[in-house]
Amino acid sequence: MSITEQVVLNKKGKPIAVQLPVSQYKKLLELAEEMEEIKAYDRAMKRKHKYIPFDKAVKELKAKRKAS
Repeated sequence: MSITEQVVLNKKGKPIAVQLPVSQYKKLLELAEEMEEIKAYDRAMKRKHKYIPFDKAVKELKAKRKAS
């Protein structure tokens, strides 16, 4: 993905903001979300925890929702 941005400068010529097309902004948001998911996965995999089958996990979550 190539980014076409415009840099906004203040009166002293220092960069203070960036303008970019909405489509590129949305793509950057998607990429940031993916990176957060990858980080969460990596953190989860570092922990030692008991694995349970997916079906059992769904049943337990449904039971907790009914109880509250």
